[in-house]
Amino acid sequence: MPDTPPPAVRRGGRRALAAVLCALVGVAAVASPARAGVGEVTEYPITSTPAGFPSGITTGPDGALWFAQSGADRIGRMTADGTVADHPTPTPGSAPFGITTGPDGALWFTESGADRIGRITTAGRITEYRLPHADSAPLGIATGPDGALWFTESGANRIGRITTAGRITEYAVPTPDGCPYNIAAAPDGALWFTELLGGRAGRIDLTGRITEFPLGADDFPDDIAAGPGGMWVTASGTNSVDRVGPTGRVTRFPLPQPDSGPGGITRGPDGRMWFAEQSGRIGRVTETGAVEEFVVPAGADKVPFRLTDGPHGSVWFTELPGNAVGRVQALPQRL
Repeated sequence: MPDTPPPAVRRGGRRALAAVLCALVGVAAVASPARAGVGEVTEYPITSTPAGFPSGITTGPDGALWFAQSGADRIGRMTADGTVADHPTPTPGSAPFGITTGPDGALWFTESGADRIGRITTAGRITEYRLPHADSAPLGIATGPDGALWFTESGANRIGRITTAGRITEYAVPTPDGCPYNIAAAPDGALWFTELLGGRAGRIDLTGRITEFPLGADDFPDDIAAGPGGMWVTASGTNSVDRVGPTGRVTRFPLPQPDSGPGGITRGPDGRMWFAEQSGRIGRVTETGAVEEFVVPAGADKVPFRLTDGPHGSVWFTELPGNAVGRVQALPQRL
């Protein structure tokens, strides 16, 4: 199994956090250089909420970083200088997990503990949409080429689609108990997703037709993102980053360090694929498989988790138990 299970399965004590004060707060930057070279890491501890367990992260239409605080039932917003605002979800125990920028200028997120999809405006106003089935446990979410939001239902073994008006459609994943986990839009006009327990990458077109591509029973494919030559998948079971071509051909790039626990993945501003290693590093890989790794200070205790391309030529990432947002310089800064 992956090194760190989805926060949806770790709900103990979360309801007690619902009363924590959430207002504008400041954060202290750790190791923030005046000019950062490629690979330089800067971290911003979230001091407003203990055990926030920040998970999904995305760059919003306002240029800020928006992230789900799965342990605190909040959506956070961080400016590039590290200033944070917290917004509580209306439903206690919601455990927000994935988040993405929608086509309507708002942020959309999954509530893995409340079986809802949420929408938050850049002003902080939240609307929730209940899913048709209990125990759906939605996790990943992405904007599709049709202007709708597509999401995974790990508990119900479905892929869901919600319009910006709140209309929901669901599609069953063919492999039983596949545990669809993360999802991303692809250049071919479809959505691709990972099946954490099914050991597959899936493709769903806009009509709901699903095609599955076996990766390996022990792969435990985690995150997925579009990149050079296809869709890129992190696989903790094989300690690799894999590229899946349009026809399902898999190219595997093993990681240099054992038990790296590759998790989140995104395409960086340099065109390379950047990924989080839950063992405490941020890595990047070229199209030909050349891997570089950058150490997060005391990273094994912080668990780098999800990433996004963000401001200042950087890739930004969440630290799950580290309760922080970090950034790693992807492009050299100009003098």
